[in-house]
Amino acid sequence: MARHLITSALPYINGIKHLGNMVGSMLPADVYSRYLRQRGHDVLYICATDEHGTPAELAAQEQGLPVAEFCAQAHEQQKAIYDGFSLAFDYFGRSSSPQNHEITQEIARELKANGFIEERAIRQVYSVTDGRFLPDRYIIGTCPHCGYDKARGDQCENCTRVLDPTDLIEPRSAISGSSDLEVRETKHLFLLQSTLAGEVEAWVDERADDWPVLASSIARKWLTEGLHDRAITRDLDWGVPVPADTWPDLAAEGKVFYVWFDAPIEYIGATKEWADQDPENRDWRSWWWESDTDVHYTQFMGKDNVPFHSVMFPATLLGTRAAWKKVDVIKAFNWLNYYGGKFSTSQRRGVFTHDALEILPADYWRYFMMANAPESDDSSFTWEHFTATVNKDLADTLGNFVNRVLSFSRKRFGDAVPEGGEPGEAEAKLGAEIARLLAEYEEQMEALQFRKAAAALRALWSAGNSYLEEKAPWLEIKTNKDGAALTLRTAMNLIHLYAVVSEPFIPTTSAAMRAAFTLADDTARWVTADEAQSLTALPAGTPFTVPPVLFAKLTDEDLEGYKERFGGQDA
Repeated sequence: MARHLITSALPYINGIKHLGNMVGSMLPADVYSRYLRQRGHDVLYICATDEHGTPAELAAQEQGLPVAEFCAQAHEQQKAIYDGFSLAFDYFGRSSSPQNHEITQEIARELKANGFIEERAIRQVYSVTDGRFLPDRYIIGTCPHCGYDKARGDQCENCTRVLDPTDLIEPRSAISGSSDLEVRETKHLFLLQSTLAGEVEAWVDERADDWPVLASSIARKWLTEGLHDRAITRDLDWGVPVPADTWPDLAAEGKVFYVWFDAPIEYIGATKEWADQDPENRDWRSWWWESDTDVHYTQFMGKDNVPFHSVMFPATLLGTRAAWKKVDVIKAFNWLNYYGGKFSTSQRRGVFTHDALEILPADYWRYFMMANAPESDDSSFTWEHFTATVNKDLADTLGNFVNRVLSFSRKRFGDAVPEGGEPGEAEAKLGAEIARLLAEYEEQMEALQFRKAAAALRALWSAGNSYLEEKAPWLEIKTNKDGAALTLRTAMNLIHLYAVVSEPFIPTTSAAMRAAFTLADDTARWVTADEAQSLTALPAGTPFTVPPVLFAKLTDEDLEGYKERFGGQDA
């Protein structure tokens, strides 16, 4: 089977992430990773906290902690939340790791040796009020392209254009709000993207037809507008230092690499962190060296991250002239909004991941977010929609099916799967439908179409309910006990099938469904078309228990409580 390298955009170290961050990168990457593992592929799912840059320094300062200590604590806090969401990373690293420092510096040296990094004297924004040079993202102003009045100096969040601070209209310090800014001269390293533009465009042309339209259109838009040389160092205390053996003057000035230069390299760095835990059995280069591998590499991210991953990071790797593995498919997502307005980490608007887990178990959130993933357009979270989805899809369609089948069978036939008669026309019709829907589910998962995959999964659950309503074993048992037993045995086989194939979306619930049956050697990783057709994986006589309620229905009181706590009005 194939080898799959999967990465999701690194969550920034500063602050707990909201649901929009989760659905835009880490959760779909986890769902896809789980699915591929079930299909027998060799998967390595890598992520990490993105720990460099001014926001980390300022957050540490606010808490009165050394920045390294702040990042270590914040990393553990985030990791605990992602564990709570059942994100099955193979490794969750840190961009401040020695491995990332080493590889980032190695790549920078290679780029210089090949003539793609140049030292330039530039004029940079200096805040007189703050007494410091301001990194790009800590200069705020009006975007000259779309008029958004809170654009940062490195990128406009509204139109996703990549900017320089001097592009902004009416710029001001994001630290103090002061507009008392001066432009002073300092030296920095530049990545000569203009020189690499032709290679990057050819590389994108080779691959982008296989990308979802959102990612390919952003990449081509940026290329059409032209690649400009970009400063890749900053005046900060915290980051990957410019190596003194290559740039002694800049190293002496304390320059560090720009966070957007070293953060994507951390995908490689985190893989080395993973390998260094067991070097005798793990080879990090086998995942990242094109000449030695057949790896298929998929990246997951929000649309604002696409320019850096589709152009800047490939340009960086191409310029090394080394055989670094580059992405095959970029799966990008639009925004998940909150009642029509943006989730905001800084303004704490919307539902944040730690609050979500405090309210309800992870599977409620995992299913809802993927069933409503913002793939083709921005989508909006509302408590009304969330409550309706939980109650209809999870509580009624899946949870109620499992509970009533097992409860009724235990009441009428005892604690083992009943024997019953031979399958008939209704079972043949059901098997054909389950096999068809399973193929649809597989097709959409392979295509990275998560909303459509969730719809196919929901249709699988619904097919069981339709069969149960058609056969009505609570009536059938009055005149045909063997027929009712057959119906329940078939329905229990559906529950086992649901337990297997639902695992990427709702892993905890899937485990509970599977654990309801004491089935010897239950090692099924997936369900074949023939198995879906026959529905005989769970033989008569298999002991079972009735699990607790899988999904509790949310009440009107719950809904009003959530809206009161988090807000529930249009922004």
